[in-house]
Amino acid sequence: MSEFREPDTFAALEKREWAKSEVAQSYAKVFAKAADMVVPSLVSAVGARPGIAALDLCCGQGNVAAGLCKAGAWVTGLDFSPAMLKLARTAVPEAQFVEGDAMSLSFEDGAFDVVTIGFGMPHVPDPPRVLEEVRRVLRPGGRLAFSVWCGPEVDTALGYVFDAIGQHGSPDIALPPGPGANDYADPATALPALEKAGFKDCRQRTVASKWHVSDPGAPFDYFLEGTARGGALLRPQPPAHAAAIRAAVVSRVLEKHGPGPEWDVPIPAVVTEATAA
Repeated sequence: MSEFREPDTFAALEKREWAKSEVAQSYAKVFAKAADMVVPSLVSAVGARPGIAALDLCCGQGNVAAGLCKAGAWVTGLDFSPAMLKLARTAVPEAQFVEGDAMSLSFEDGAFDVVTIGFGMPHVPDPPRVLEEVRRVLRPGGRLAFSVWCGPEVDTALGYVFDAIGQHGSPDIALPPGPGANDYADPATALPALEKAGFKDCRQRTVASKWHVSDPGAPFDYFLEGTARGGALLRPQPPAHAAAIRAAVVSRVLEKHGPGPEWDVPIPAVVTEATAA
């Protein structure tokens, strides 16, 4: 008789997948080449400069923290993944990194001048709670900026991969209920949530980012090896399903971006910025 296992939860999936060193390392090595292109927009949006106290939530491997440090800020990075924090501490030794929960911060009220969240909003079970905590630890007039990948309504590698999963993935493999991967790229979701949490002057802009690849199937590989949500859908696929998904991604890249031999595959992001009221 097989052992009964409780159904997975979104929070458990995220913590389990990002705790894997191979997932964290793959994200940092290849997937984050696109995320790195968004860092200057986040740093600029919060007005990072010498002497300010900055909190980088969901800091991952430390790419945004590095940008904040370069601007002269005193930086604290927080993440729930020990594997990511290990990478961050090596990459950005001048910053302080702590393990913690973005929905329940241990910092005092008004402790920070700016907060950044680089692609972390889709990875927390309760994004509005994160915004409430950010507002609490920001001083009045402090700045928040966060990034989220655009959804499949635009031309994006994310759409290529998740459309292919929808068409060719095993119907027995699904994610547990949780926030949508692109919810907070939508102004109809992000801006009211910010205002409710105590922010003003909220606005969004799209930032171009991409992967330059020599294999049209690379977006499939990047999601397979270096993400939690995408990886949780792709890694358990039976071989025939996985092959069909990858072939569909290859076909989409060739259709959209030509015969190669190299391709610039877009994966644009939305940067949202706001001021603590």
